Amino acid sequence: MALENISRRAVLMGMGAGALVLALGIPARAQEEEQKFGADAMPHGWRDDPRIFVSISPEGVVTVTVHRSEMGQGVRTSMAMVLADELEADWAQVRVAQAPGDEPTFGNQDTDGSRSLRHFFGPMRRAGAAARQMLREAAAAEWGVPMDEVTAENHVLRHEGSGQEAGYGEMAARAAELEVPEREGIVLKTPDQFRYIGKDDLELIDNPAIVMGTTIYGIDARVDGMLYAVVARPPVLGGRVASYDDSAALEIPGVERVIAIDSPDLPSGFQPLGGVAVVATNTWAAMRGRDALQIEWEDGEHGSYDSEAYRATLEEAARSTDGAVIRNQGDALAALAEAPRRFEAEYYIPHLAQAPMEPPMALARVENGRAEIWACVQAPQVTRVRVAEKLGLQPEDVTVNVTLLGGGFGRKSKPDFVLEAAVLAQEMGQPVKMVWTREDDLHHSFFHTVSVERLEAGLDENGRCTAWLHRTAAPTIGSIFAPDPGQKLPFELGMGLTNMPLDIPNVRAENPQAQAHARIGWYRSVSNIPHAFAIQSFIDELAREAGRDPRDYLLEVIGPAREVDLAEQGDVWNYGEDPGRYPLDTGRLRRVIETATEAANWGREMPERTGLGVAAHYSFVSYVAVVAEVEVSDTGEVRIPRVDIAIDCGPHVNPDRIRSQMEGAVIMGTGQALTTQITFAEGRVQQDNFDSYVVPRMDTSPREIHVHLVGGEDPDQPLGGVGEPGLPPVMPAITNAIFAATGQRIRALPVGDQLRT
Repeated sequence: MALENISRRAVLMGMGAGALVLALGIPARAQEEEQKFGADAMPHGWRDDPRIFVSISPEGVVTVTVHRSEMGQGVRTSMAMVLADELEADWAQVRVAQAPGDEPTFGNQDTDGSRSLRHFFGPMRRAGAAARQMLREAAAAEWGVPMDEVTAENHVLRHEGSGQEAGYGEMAARAAELEVPEREGIVLKTPDQFRYIGKDDLELIDNPAIVMGTTIYGIDARVDGMLYAVVARPPVLGGRVASYDDSAALEIPGVERVIAIDSPDLPSGFQPLGGVAVVATNTWAAMRGRDALQIEWEDGEHGSYDSEAYRATLEEAARSTDGAVIRNQGDALAALAEAPRRFEAEYYIPHLAQAPMEPPMALARVENGRAEIWACVQAPQVTRVRVAEKLGLQPEDVTVNVTLLGGGFGRKSKPDFVLEAAVLAQEMGQPVKMVWTREDDLHHSFFHTVSVERLEAGLDENGRCTAWLHRTAAPTIGSIFAPDPGQKLPFELGMGLTNMPLDIPNVRAENPQAQAHARIGWYRSVSNIPHAFAIQSFIDELAREAGRDPRDYLLEVIGPAREVDLAEQGDVWNYGEDPGRYPLDTGRLRRVIETATEAANWGREMPERTGLGVAAHYSFVSYVAVVAEVEVSDTGEVRIPRVDIAIDCGPHVNPDRIRSQMEGAVIMGTGQALTTQITFAEGRVQQDNFDSYVVPRMDTSPREIHVHLVGGEDPDQPLGGVGEPGLPPVMPAITNAIFAATGQRIRALPVGDQLRT
């Protein structure tokens, strides 16, 4: 890690003259997957070469430029609070600026993989500590005293002996002339000196603006002279416009033009789906104009896609014996054949849509050989490059302004909606805001993959699991970037499958072929969702088969506390992290299970038709366990009185945000368990809005969610992720609790009407 004083560039960066500006640089690293599939194909950690800037103005205002997107996870606050703590800054004097899409300056800016703070806790600490040291050095030189006698506390520099003191702003210009201290010379705080890190008393830095309605989300962006557009897109993946009649649309008051957008060949990556755009002076006119279009579609090869029929295809694939072997230890097939008892089950996860509360929105202006974008994007540098390619510009001629995101969950990593706005703005010669309705969002997402997971186990006379076979059949994200390989990529397999940490002597995992018929994309926690649902449900089933308590059996199959060598198991990814620094520690997994079950009073007597279920999972180098308490009425209605969720993510930098992320994961997981799914018929999505794509409401959300933070005692311990790890164990915990309450096993999500009588 290198620190560089780049104050001379302050004016160029818009930070003002006289500011102290530091940059942090991490050497770039490339992953094998990037070379094989391209940077877009790898959502988690394929390259990080960031430049994070902090400036101190002559007035003493500290501005932290954050290069990751804010979508409610609190990254703008968390990064700023880490730097401000080491800087000894007054929080009231701290501001945050959002970095534009500019990879050469800021490095990888993708907000995904639960890695923003994981990768920048240390760098942000060092930046703050280095700035504090430079301010002390500047004050010492100004006052003619030894630097060791100058203190920095709460935005004030002070020399006790002479009584001299100064604010940070007074010394910023002089500090800017100094050399940045070498990393070895930077003195970090000890945990007992932290004022912000690990504390609960800081509100989100954006809260006041959010409450007052002054924040700018993608939907809020406006410039003079802009038009509005909506697009009628092919309803089937790979479909095209055969013909269209726009005469009625052009008669709608406010409609300016109707423009055909070419549909790309498959695989299309992040390219728009094509179709017919209606551009108008207001959104309502554009929507009415789209409704008036008469379009004949050519559906293409995916026009017969039916998700219910495809489930049978996946089941057949999961039962076949010709899949690729992706993990093989011992001899699972022989051990299964010899086992006194054999048990098998299949689990189904449907397609899901991210459905952020703010649908995709983008505003584009293209003029004089330059493009400027305002959009709610998770991947601003990918957006910048794709816009440049689409418009025939150089990336340096494209500016991407990142707004706040009203949710993302992976959908806004894909800039297809931005490219639509850019193409139309170029065609119109005026700024164009691309508006997606909720129906657009659900019909044309990059969907979470549909999946069938088949598991077989052999048990000995004592009910101990001696053999384990797992076949996973699911379309891959790789299908949107290259000719469909039909099998999952290494990073998908490394989400709870190849890195499954169970202490079973004979384990085999296979991945049969499964073709994609919809755009597949990453969705919060990605392939951890089907893997965790299947594995944690199956362990619960094995416990019942063996006549054992599910929690005790789960701890037994995890085995004693140890560090698992993931490379020996075939996990070549480990969420982009060095397995030497981030080993899979089963002791930490056991601890979150013990914490959650103790908090839920596991083993207590339960009333009739109520039950407790437990599940645990390792993902994004964090450990999470969930205990769900479920009530099932006589007519099959499910209520969840309480959920306990325990997480060990290493140091607790911003405890309030950790709790919020876990609470959100529980609510989102409740929807996935009970009601949420995307289905296809004749290649078309069948859900239109939240009346049919049912997310949890108040009456179906858990009445109580208790979050338990585990570990975190050592700030030098590597951080884990937070945004995604809470989700995978929620669904199996709920369905395991349903079995405990009713004796009815749920193997296909969502529960829906399966319990209705």
